[in-house]
Amino acid sequence: MTRTKILAEVETLLNTYCNGCFLKKHHRQEHGKRAAHRFCINECTVGEKIKKCGQKL
Repeated sequence: MTRTKILAEVETLLNTYCNGCFLKKHHRQEHGKRAAHRFCINECTVGEKIKKCGQKL
């Protein structure tokens, strides 16, 4: 895959699943911004897909 296709895939994932995510909002209110970000990267299935796309870059 080319770099632009990978970035477009990441953008699609973010727009589809991450914008308005209830879990991210909940973790941010309860535990703070860092904890919410850590949750999204390490535990969320969409975050894992985004990490895989990042490794391709």
